[in-house]
Formats: sequence, C-alpha cells, structure tokens
Amino acid sequence: MSRSPRVEIVYCTQCRWLLRAAWMAQELLTTFADELGEVALAPGTGGVFQILVGEELIWDRAEREGFPDIKELKQLVRDRIAPQKELGHSEKK
Repeated sequence: MSRSPRVEIVYCTQCRWLLRAAWMAQELLTTFADELGEVALAPGTGGVFQILVGEELIWDRAEREGFPDIKELKQLVRDRIAPQKELGHSEKK
C-alpha cells in the first residue's frame, strides 16, 4: 500500500549512515505528522545519501558535497508538501 506524500532516504550501508538517515526520518515524521504519508529508509552503497519527495530528488550528498542540516531539510520538504505550514524556530529568517 502506497501512502502519499512519501519521502525516501537512500543511505550508504558501507558508510554506516543508517543512524543519520533514521534520525532525519524521525525529525520529518515528528514535524510533518499530519502531512506525510510515510518516510522510507532504503539501503544503498557507494557513498549514496539521497532524499526524495515522491519522485523528486531534493538532496544528493554527492552533488551538494555533504548532508543537509535538519533545518534546511525540513524547509525543503515543507516547500513541497505543505507550503503553508509554519516551522517555528526552524523557519527561514
């Protein structure tokens, strides 16, 4: 059963980035409890760390040369699934 909207975090098992991916998933599920259908963790290899909202790639560690901070990630997700939602202290200034 597919739930929408769906966020997928693809993380590298070789790099042991599961905990980072799980923490980000927890933060998104907490912040967007009423807006998200699911957050999926997908194992990968080769240094991959990508975040997709639906089919749209919103973060690629290789392209951006690093990981998003949680504030930036929440803003990226919010802009796609709930643009009217206020993020409180995580809001852009």
